[in-house]
Amino acid sequence: MDSSKSAQRAVIQFLRAEGKHASQMYRRMKEVYGEQRLARFTIFQWYHRYQAGRANIKDLPRPGLAHVVTNSATISTVDELAQQRNCASHNPQKAWLWQSLCTVGAHASFRESENG
Repeated sequence: MDSSKSAQRAVIQFLRAEGKHASQMYRRMKEVYGEQRLARFTIFQWYHRYQAGRANIKDLPRPGLAHVVTNSATISTVDELAQQRNCASHNPQKAWLWQSLCTVGAHASFRESENG
């Protein structure tokens, strides 16, 4: 059974169209999805969104979210920055830039280059 967020949102949308209340949805989803269900607050939130006329089950884009790009150009840039990392520790501006550019993948790449 698909217990993803979007699948559960579709269930909420369907049950709301059938006239079910959010508390009924929560009980039903607790029976079906168990621990994999959305939180009670989230179920109520989505219930009210659909009641207000929302049709889409996907998250809306949020400003400020980081975009993760993993292509060869990005990997090369991160590797190059990792090699220059020692210089950054002596220059506060470079250290700030390094922290700004790093992602989880960049840190993993740096650790691999230190170990290998």
